Amino acid sequence: MGTRLGWHDYASRWAALHGGFDPRQAGVVVRGWVRLSYEIGSRLGRLRVSPTAVTVAGLALSAATPIAATRAPSGLLTAATLVLLAAIADSVDGAVAVASDRTTRLGYVYDSVADRVSEICWLTAFWVAGAPAPLVFTAGALSWLHEYVRARATAAGMTEIGTVTVGERPSRVSVTAVAFLAAAAAGALDRDLTPGTLTVFLAVWILLAAFGLAQLLRAVRRHLR
Repeated sequence: MGTRLGWHDYASRWAALHGGFDPRQAGVVVRGWVRLSYEIGSRLGRLRVSPTAVTVAGLALSAATPIAATRAPSGLLTAATLVLLAAIADSVDGAVAVASDRTTRLGYVYDSVADRVSEICWLTAFWVAGAPAPLVFTAGALSWLHEYVRARATAAGMTEIGTVTVGERPSRVSVTAVAFLAAAAAGALDRDLTPGTLTVFLAVWILLAAFGLAQLLRAVRRHLR
């Protein structure tokens, strides 16, 4: 087992990989989430667990989400758990890479692709459980556009992340997990309430994605103009 990387050194490396955004200066929730990922990731790194293995595990958890949703409403409790575990894996794979000094450009690409595929799985679970397909498609398209704009702006010379918007991936994770929990609870009272509950949360996803995209576009214009 290797030597454990200290928190402050880890935070500095993490910031360098995230456009200079220092997690030590972030709010309590973000700082706590990054610190938790560091604690888990650094231990897995010392055990020689590879970042790719964690990424694949997270992707497998996400892929199981639509399967669990076929048993809605009760299966949505399982779906919510899978989403949360997948989100933890998504944070931990990067932590393993940073803590064990195994960050690579190819790994970064794989991780980004896995994130998008995971979100497709979650949105598929919404649809399987009864949410309207047009709203599912709209939510996915706006979130994809958010990530695409940031990627293209970075390629065009934006050296920072631009801004942390309300439509970032943690928001999508939160909305999805809470949506599945709420739909499961509503469905326990009346199965017909499940699709409507999911529709409400999809609308929240879409609003956050739209506002987040607007925030990001303003930041990109400011940085690249």
